[in-house]
Amino acid sequence: MTLVFIPGYMADEELWASLEAELEDFRPIVHADISKDDSIAQMARRAVAEAPERSVVIGFSLGGYVAREIARQAPDRVEALVLVATSSWADTVDQARRKSSAVELATRPFKGLSRASIQASLHSLRRSDDELISRIRDMGIRLGHDVFLRQSGLKRESDFECLGEIRCPTLIVAGEQDQIRCRDEALELHAGIANSTLETIPNSGHMIPLEQPAALVKVIRSWLGGLKANLSETT
Repeated sequence: MTLVFIPGYMADEELWASLEAELEDFRPIVHADISKDDSIAQMARRAVAEAPERSVVIGFSLGGYVAREIARQAPDRVEALVLVATSSWADTVDQARRKSSAVELATRPFKGLSRASIQASLHSLRRSDDELISRIRDMGIRLGHDVFLRQSGLKRESDFECLGEIRCPTLIVAGEQDQIRCRDEALELHAGIANSTLETIPNSGHMIPLEQPAALVKVIRSWLGGLKANLSETT
């Protein structure tokens, strides 16, 4: 069982660093690159081309949209999905307006996401955690101005009507205090994907892999363990 990690908006491999050491027995681990494309479909095609023949695809936030598109484009290549802090909703008018405003204000060299926008993605008790805020900002700085423009201009459309096409086992993980993706969005994914499990991570905002990596690993390992057991029983 191998893993493909897909990061979220203005995030890179650092997002998963605290999880990888605890998932060493799942190898190889592949990191999908969503920095080069300007549509979810194109991101998915690139990931499929670079992924192993069969894998568990783990997507965070924007990466969850890409993960579901991978499952639709190449269903025989996806053993299971893990969708973390993501949604099937389209961008609202307000979200689109905020991203457009951020693009207009962006300067070169790109200095990363603003402190206020990062804080909004965190649990209320972590919003003064300067080290965590710096880790998130540094990912954006590494990706740079062009990626910021590309990902900010990305159009996220609802795929709710297509959720029924996903047939593989799916774990949906929500943050208890996620202010970016509300619980209703996780519930909608759970309702739309027939073979899915929903878990909530306590004491976490949107940035679950950075805020609560140990709790996230525990949930993923437990679920994958059950998945392995079921596969063994059927073979």
